[in-house]
Amino acid sequence: MADENLARQNDEIEALASIYGTDFHTESAEHRTYSVEINEAQLSSLLQVTMPTDYPAEAPPTYSLSAPWLKGLRRQELCGHLENIYLENTGESIVYLWVERIRQFMVEFGEEEEVQESQAQEVIAIQDTPKELAQEMDCPEIFSGEIISDRKSVFQPHLAAVHSQAQVGQVLKKLYENKKVANATHNMYAYRFLPDGSTHITQDCEDDGEDHAGGRMLHLLQILDVSNVMVVVSRWFGGILLGPDRFKHINNATRQILDSCGYIVPRQDSTSKKKKKGK
Repeated sequence: MADENLARQNDEIEALASIYGTDFHTESAEHRTYSVEINEAQLSSLLQVTMPTDYPAEAPPTYSLSAPWLKGLRRQELCGHLENIYLENTGESIVYLWVERIRQFMVEFGEEEEVQESQAQEVIAIQDTPKELAQEMDCPEIFSGEIISDRKSVFQPHLAAVHSQAQVGQVLKKLYENKKVANATHNMYAYRFLPDGSTHITQDCEDDGEDHAGGRMLHLLQILDVSNVMVVVSRWFGGILLGPDRFKHINNATRQILDSCGYIVPRQDSTSKKKKKGK
């Protein structure tokens, strides 16, 4: 069975290389890891798949999807489509079907964005005031930390003080204006803040295709008991799989920038901590 799977994988890889040309890349022949660049509707995505020995007969490929434009519920929606494709085609080669479903999703997403942008422009023309414009421009200051490099992969943290969901969105928008950050393989993030007039912390995270990375970052923020802060870690994949080490680097990058920006203080200095953690 293993030999049959390998033969079918080789046929699929050959077909994908023929179909997608320079958009198809071999990331690691040893680990059977490949990627396809997808550009549609002025959007870009990178689908990376790893083919285990029991694919396609008994298991799906593992995958990560880098798509800076895709967040939250929409990412979950697309991942649900990919899972359904596997369930409907169990035992078959599915990478091509995944790529084309992502492409279709990008077209649909682009059309929705055009409609929303048109509607937003109409609202602004009627309702915009100087006060609203000032709020739109009021993005928190963003600090970038030291780079961590390992086997050609690069990790860099970014931090901003946030006090609302709107500021979280402003920080992400500002970061993605930087083409280098926007083109990162993954932009994981986590945040915690105490809304005005509330006694309950608002918190959330995003893996951006690096499974469980955002959750680990949020757990670190919780352990350190910091609030009113958002940390984003950008990773540029270097072509060599790092295994569990990637999580070590993501957590180290998160802790490093929290420390350098004054959010981590000795536990015994509780008075100082209260002053700094909400900086």
